[in-house]
Amino acid sequence: MSQSKSNVIQVSCVQMHWAKDLGFNLRTTLKYIQAASEYGSRVVLFPEANLTSYYFPYLIKLKPGQIQQALNEVCAAAAKHNIWVIVGTIQKTAHKFLNLMHVINPSGNSVHEYAKVNMAGRDEKKYCRGGNKLSLFEIDGILCTMVICRDGRHPELYRIPAMAGAQIFFHPSCSSDEIEAVTWKRTSGRAQQPVGPNSKIFHCVANTIGESPDGKQTSSGSSFIREPNGIPLAEAGFYQEEMITAVLDLSRADRSYVLDSLKNPPFLSDYWQQMIEEVKRHANDKPE
Repeated sequence: MSQSKSNVIQVSCVQMHWAKDLGFNLRTTLKYIQAASEYGSRVVLFPEANLTSYYFPYLIKLKPGQIQQALNEVCAAAAKHNIWVIVGTIQKTAHKFLNLMHVINPSGNSVHEYAKVNMAGRDEKKYCRGGNKLSLFEIDGILCTMVICRDGRHPELYRIPAMAGAQIFFHPSCSSDEIEAVTWKRTSGRAQQPVGPNSKIFHCVANTIGESPDGKQTSSGSSFIREPNGIPLAEAGFYQEEMITAVLDLSRADRSYVLDSLKNPPFLSDYWQQMIEEVKRHANDKPE
């Protein structure tokens, strides 16, 4: 446990462009780390691959040292501004790339990493492979979980950590797609559906905006923070870079729906408990 658990925590989610270069992304990230801290937030969440970008023709050319240097600067900023920071990279490994989120504590240390499990777009399926664990980590004594973008369509990835005690669900995303598909996502609701109504935990989404350099793809924006009944506490627009913020009253995240699932039907109860123990056992595994 890092600190004793508080009843409330203020969270900011940053909405930023998905197809800019590393230098631009790092400057934007550092700007919003400072802004979130000055606004009084304890945590700031950035979109999927916000440092490297999600634009594969660009990111596959990045050198590991460039990415690590950017992460080092983010760690230093987290320590300078005394804030938890969750940032994303896509990095090459011995076997393909991993789509990663890094949880950095207010001392500037990376304390948790999660690798996206389910690949989405054409380029991601070509270049990346999936991770092999679920996310479970603490922020100031509050148990949290996280998935990346497409993973949110697979509720077992966050509901089992919620069964284990997670009250806040962080959901970085990059819903880039062809223009027609993005328009459909907006009119049909969202790329991300609120999870509170099936779990009773908070749902914090940081999504992307902007077009690809060739103009063939865009992203849907609509970042949000929703309380455990699915009610929006803060929402972002479709097109602009921005930061949204909300205060989370943790007494509302009672996890009642997942706790019911632990009991009903009874024949599944032992299996749920086994899965919870496996999630806990692998929570600190480093994605490799």
